[in-house]
Amino acid sequence: MMHFIFSDTVVLLFDFWSVHSPAGMALSVLVLLLLAVLYEGIKVGKAKLLHQVLVNLPTSISQQTIAETDGDSAGSDSSPVGRTHHRWYLCHFGQSLIHVIQVVIGYFIMLAVMSYNTWIFLGVVLGSAVGYYLAYPLLSTA
Repeated sequence: MMHFIFSDTVVLLFDFWSVHSPAGMALSVLVLLLLAVLYEGIKVGKAKLLHQVLVNLPTSISQQTIAETDGDSAGSDSSPVGRTHHRWYLCHFGQSLIHVIQVVIGYFIMLAVMSYNTWIFLGVVLGSAVGYYLAYPLLSTA
């Protein structure tokens, strides 16, 4: 089936997520709506984290300086450049983990929509709209 249908029966993502009733469909739509809100929140959180990292790193130390002095300070993290490099690496690692979580949630949402169930689609669209509405004003706050 390659068209949208209004139905209260669908299998979503895994065999155990099999919906066979209107109440099950309502609960599944709610779960995917909240997942879409979470997805939008993660996007904003990732952007805020990146902004904080860029603001907190000293402007006089560039990536090239960090890379050049990495060999000199490998044995000692007590130098300012070593601490900055360590902080940058931890923040980059955190950003990478958040990105992986965002991608996984995004693919789960996409695969759920590909069930071509209209209720699921509307739940994801509504969740995305609500998530955008709630999360994006947080970007302007410091």
